[in-house]
Amino acid sequence: MDATRVGAAQSGPIPPGPTPGITPSGITPPDTAPPVPDDEEPGRRVTSLELFFDLVFVFTLTQLTVLLAHNLSFATAARVALILVVLFWMYGAYAYLTNQVPPDRPSRRLLLMLGMAGFLVCALAIPRVFDDTGVVFGLGFLLVVVVHTALYTRSHGWDSVWYGASNALAALSVTGAGLVDGFAADGLWVLALGLQFVTPFVAEHGPGRRDGRSAAAMREQLGSLDPAHFVERHGLLLIIAFGESVISIGVGIGDLPLTPGLFCGAFLALALAVAMWWTYFVRDEEAAEAAFRATPAPQRWRLAMNAYYYAFLPMLLGIAYLAAGLKKTLGHLDEHPHWGPALALAGGVALFLAGDAAFRTAMGLRPVRHRAATALLALATAPAAVRLPVYAELLLLVAVLVGMLAVEARRCASPARAEHPAGA
Repeated sequence: MDATRVGAAQSGPIPPGPTPGITPSGITPPDTAPPVPDDEEPGRRVTSLELFFDLVFVFTLTQLTVLLAHNLSFATAARVALILVVLFWMYGAYAYLTNQVPPDRPSRRLLLMLGMAGFLVCALAIPRVFDDTGVVFGLGFLLVVVVHTALYTRSHGWDSVWYGASNALAALSVTGAGLVDGFAADGLWVLALGLQFVTPFVAEHGPGRRDGRSAAAMREQLGSLDPAHFVERHGLLLIIAFGESVISIGVGIGDLPLTPGLFCGAFLALALAVAMWWTYFVRDEEAAEAAFRATPAPQRWRLAMNAYYYAFLPMLLGIAYLAAGLKKTLGHLDEHPHWGPALALAGGVALFLAGDAAFRTAMGLRPVRHRAATALLALATAPAAVRLPVYAELLLLVAVLVGMLAVEARRCASPARAEHPAGA
């Protein structure tokens, strides 16, 4: 999630003395009304344009599963992870931007649509990004960065250009990676990732703060987000990402005859996706919003970054790996899968659970240890899976998740446990 880039959204100078548009959380954008305190605010809903934007972004996730399914290897899996980390950084930047600057004006909507076009270019280039479309991907990503910076400067002044500088350098590094091959290309991708991670320091301590605000004041402003909108936006993104696993069922089956066995395999794959949905969406969203509202603004932006960027990355990556595994295995339910597909299925579920455990830890939600233990248990099904038919691995993974959810439900229903939640 890119809470760190929101420093760009609050970088205009503060004139001395009482000034309209100044709130305890910082500067309100000049063309928006001052926010009311969180405890008095019902929360803004995600707009249809933001949801449309997310649909385009998730197309990049679809293309990543295509890339991985084409070559299920550790090298490809690592490259898929690298691409997603770089792309999701900028998605987080837009999610934070629209949280503070709603797309409620034609100029903002048009710029947001231009950013969607940039993500679309990236998505179309992904399947051959390390072959002959790397430059195309980089230029599309540069468009994503430029539009994001332009949206900030329209609302917060030209000081915010500084916050887009590291992102622009990262985009140029990715573009340069398209001109070389092998380890040089991988190195430029890693450099791009490092440049993006510089943004928190730039947002808090970098140039462009002519008003002389302290780092503490910046943290206060960085945390002035709408909890309801932020939680809902990322939840909707996760729902759309789950759609990729459902689409993979159809892709994996293809034009095979619809036999009872094939339906059983499809239902097992759907049950696996449903169990993963249940893991996050039952109780966690409401609890996450409450945790956000209870967190003071100076700490809220760090919480947002830890929970909705660092923790969300393995969750999204796990869904992508799972989808690639389903594409490769559902047409061969009675066969023993090779190590690649078996690891994609088991590793996808394990990564999702590890990310969810990290999310709960960041948010202070309980229980956590069941999910961390179940992630290891899910990964441990892979060695057994290569000796069993595909449907047996799917059944094992469903059983592991359902068992975890049943244990947690029983624990949460226990009055004695409810009195001591810290015991998780």
